[in-house]
Amino acid sequence: MAGRAAIMLALGIPVAAGLLYLVLGGAPLAYPLANALTLLIAVPIAAFLPLRLAERERRMLALVLLALLFVPLVSGPHLGTVARWLPLGPVNLHTGALALPALVVLAARDEDYAPPILLAALLAASFQPDAATALAVMMAAVGLYNAGQDWRMVPVAGIAFLTSIGAVLRGELPAQPFVERVLVDLALREPLAALGLGMALLAGFLMIAHALPAAKSTRHALAGSLFGFSLAAFVSNYPSVLIGYGAAPILGYGLALALARHTRRD
Repeated sequence: MAGRAAIMLALGIPVAAGLLYLVLGGAPLAYPLANALTLLIAVPIAAFLPLRLAERERRMLALVLLALLFVPLVSGPHLGTVARWLPLGPVNLHTGALALPALVVLAARDEDYAPPILLAALLAASFQPDAATALAVMMAAVGLYNAGQDWRMVPVAGIAFLTSIGAVLRGELPAQPFVERVLVDLALREPLAALGLGMALLAGFLMIAHALPAAKSTRHALAGSLFGFSLAAFVSNYPSVLIGYGAAPILGYGLALALARHTRRD
């Protein structure tokens, strides 16, 4: 029961703080409503969905998620040379935030294929181009190295860093209000509110890194991905995952937490 509480708090604290920010900050009503509805879907998935997958099933799921990362290159929408979104009716979901958290968990659980999984995700991030996904891969690799001292994560992190630089140079778009650079924009107007929102995001990060009922490698890799996405939103025009408007990261981390729940804690 304590493990499920940690999972719900890890997802619920930053998203709830983001809902407060959206409502009080004057965002369109559809934004907090969409995030709240997504949270109501993601929390039961994260805390209660039975996902005890065998090794073969986990690798098949990894292939499906990797394929999902490449779908926008074919389906669009395209903004110039940039294609990062999965069209789902009236909503476009950021594929990196949707698929990568679960991919990171699957990589952490697969010692043999962890580097190829992360490198394949980097290939998609390079084509899109998407510096946020590349930075999330980089920090996930750092987390995996920190947890298990796997030297293979060092070149993966280095390649991810170079990929993120290339993606920033080729794929920066104008920031969207209430979606991207949330903490930076809020800090310029209301520093105390930005501090509170940042602390809520930090609380989610710490819950993932230290309180989840999962192996150290899984916790550190997943927390690293959250740090990478958040770093991208701080330094460039990328979505502020969990605290800004966007269903994809809420669903993505909900699925990742469900997968993480079925790993043995160290």
